[in-house]
Amino acid sequence: MKTIELKFENEEGKTVTISLDQPVEPVDPQAVHTAMDEIIAQNALFSTGGDLVGKKSARVVERNVTDIEL
Repeated sequence: MKTIELKFENEEGKTVTISLDQPVEPVDPQAVHTAMDEIIAQNALFSTGGDLVGKKSARVVERNVTDIEL
């Protein structure tokens, strides 16, 4: 399963991570940049450390899970 993680900085200087499932691939860096700017501009999300004030990074994470029969 793949997710895209958007990492923001809040007013306390702490990192806030938002994970979204099934990102559109290939990922368009400009679209991610624009979306993150819009999230900040609209004050769309709140964290316990205050409003989101800046972008830190974004990444696609793939996780593989294999069940083991017991």
